[in-house]
Amino acid sequence: DRNPGLKYIYSDEDKLDIEGRRCDPHFKTDWNPDLFLAQNFVSHLSVVSTELVRKVGGFRLGYEGAQDYDLALRCVEQIKTAEIHHIPRILYHWRCATESSAAYADSKPYAHEAAFRAVTEHLKRTGVQGTTVLPQRRIYRRIIYPLQEQPMVSLIIPTRDQSSFLRRCLDSMFEMTAYRDFEVVIVDNGSREEETIAYLAEIESSGQARVLRVDAPFNYSRLNNLAISQARGEYLGLLNNDLEVTHAEWLGEMLSHAMRPEIGAVGACLRYPDGRIQHGGVILGQKGIGAHAHAGLIDEDGYFSRPHLVQDFSAVTAACLLTRKTTYLRVGGLDEVHLTVAFNDVDFCLRVQELGLRILWTPFAELRHYESTSRGPEDTLLKQQRFAAEVQYMTDKWGDKLRNDPFYNPNLALDKQLFSLAFPPRLAKPWLTAKERT
Repeated sequence: DRNPGLKYIYSDEDKLDIEGRRCDPHFKTDWNPDLFLAQNFVSHLSVVSTELVRKVGGFRLGYEGAQDYDLALRCVEQIKTAEIHHIPRILYHWRCATESSAAYADSKPYAHEAAFRAVTEHLKRTGVQGTTVLPQRRIYRRIIYPLQEQPMVSLIIPTRDQSSFLRRCLDSMFEMTAYRDFEVVIVDNGSREEETIAYLAEIESSGQARVLRVDAPFNYSRLNNLAISQARGEYLGLLNNDLEVTHAEWLGEMLSHAMRPEIGAVGACLRYPDGRIQHGGVILGQKGIGAHAHAGLIDEDGYFSRPHLVQDFSAVTAACLLTRKTTYLRVGGLDEVHLTVAFNDVDFCLRVQELGLRILWTPFAELRHYESTSRGPEDTLLKQQRFAAEVQYMTDKWGDKLRNDPFYNPNLALDKQLFSLAFPPRLAKPWLTAKERT
């Protein structure tokens, strides 16, 4: 009634076990196109425009077990994102009957095969150059987008002293990266150690990298902006100096998504040296501004396998971020006035979304991250004062967005471990009276 233009509405769901007890609640993201191609999260419960269903021809034979997914794919092809709406409430209880896919995800292999074919046909109908494959979690899907061109990527790496970290980063990058059309721009922010100065001279004279020297107080945003003004690449990679390349396809995978016209920035899966996830996308609102999703997981399924699937987030970390140079310049780069150290990546991603572009995270671009080895923790009064000012700036500028991340359900917690249940939910119940709400 409030929005008669809606064509497709879906809700959250849970399950009823064999004894009728509610379990396994699935509190879903708002519309998330890439995640939808990986897993069907909209079917329980869906309400669809009758006119739309008739327009696409209704259910089709030959897709048994995934007939609802096939229908949903054909429906969303015909409508706009604004016509899709998520109700973050459990309106459906899925019965876990013996041998049902609710109880055993692999119990109906024909359903997964039908879903695979439905996605493949969806790509063909929409003219998307992509290949559907099965990732490690075989009940879900991954789309591989071919590189139609080979654009240059400028990899920007700010650094200062501690050359062992930079050396490890560059050695692994040149040794392992399969995509070769890239340049490296090192921003040396006042190195003083003789070993570092000698190493920078070595890589510059060998042609491995260009070195831009900036002797000024540390301002991460400004260091990147200065380097990008001199970058030759059509695409920009913002990288920390404490990364280590561990997978050859990391850059090709990120670039294949960044080249899609609807994508504004791409983030990677960063892992600690012991294999735990350090960055799996950014969830807004936790710790005031945001926190990393799926942190601490190694190979666990996580929340409905989201740590293993390509998907939208509101933001990704600039420790490893890829974007078009034109996009970077359109939004004015990183904010070097108000966000000199923290949250400049979150602010950048939110401004990119205001252009109508999406922020994507892929688990198939994986690097090792030693995290904040160069600059250390926020452990001085001056650093803490600067950090508090940056928190205040972000809160004043993005307050409503920080409290309502569309890719994180309001029934999930922000005041404790991410993807645990919020109590109470950050959601008013419209059927309660004013007295009951208080």
